[in-house]
Formats: sequence, C-alpha cells, structure tokens
Amino acid sequence: MRYWNGAAERVFGFRAADVLGGSMDFIIPERLRARHWAAWEATMKTGMTRYGAGQLLAVPALRSDGEQISIEFSIQLIEGSDDRVAWVVAVIRDVTERYVREKALRTQLKVLAAEGGRPIVGPDSCRRYFSEWRFVV
Repeated sequence: MRYWNGAAERVFGFRAADVLGGSMDFIIPERLRARHWAAWEATMKTGMTRYGAGQLLAVPALRSDGEQISIEFSIQLIEGSDDRVAWVVAVIRDVTERYVREKALRTQLKVLAAEGGRPIVGPDSCRRYFSEWRFVV
C-alpha cells in the first residue's frame, strides 16, 4: 500500500500509518486472496486488466473491526518511464447499504414468484432498478 487517504480511513477504519508499506490483504477476505493476487500478478506482468476502462468491480472487503462490507471500485494503471506498471490507482466506494437493499429485494422477488406472482416488467429492463418492479398476483 503506497497511498491511503482520509476517505479510505473512514470506509475501512484503518489509519494510514498502520497500512502504508504493507500488503492489501488486510481489506481482502481470506477466501478471495488467492484469486486477487493471481489477477494482480497477471496485471503487473501484462499491463492489462479488464477493469481498466472505467468498468466497476464489485467485491466484498473487510473493515478494521472485521465487518465485511461491499465495495465497488475502478482502477487505473499508471505506467512508469520504462512502460511498465508503476502505480495502480483505485477509486473505491462503500456500497454496502445498496447491496443489502438489493439482496432483500431479490429475496422478495423470489418469494413472490414462488407464490405465483409474475412481474409485469421483465428482469432485463429492470436489472439495475429493482425498486421499479411491480407484481400482479
């Protein structure tokens, strides 16, 4: 970790003094670390990532108190003078509240569907806007 600002301190609960110079493992759930580091190594080797063009990556993360939160982030690879990746900059936001709301709505949709309700607006048109679903029972 080479940079850690006040927003990161608020989201994750770790002070910059405690994380600078260390590994990112403290915010990566253990079950995801191997996959994360494999992707990291591939990105460092090739200078390519499928998330480098502004796409959001949504993943669980850990706070200093051990609480798991949901984050979304985009990354930008910064090349050094040797054309290799010198920095990886991530812009992260905590989307835990939205994730919890959407998960509850998906559960409600499953219950309604099991009870014979049917959406009058299909899932393709509402995939990102769960609150707009209306049911006919």
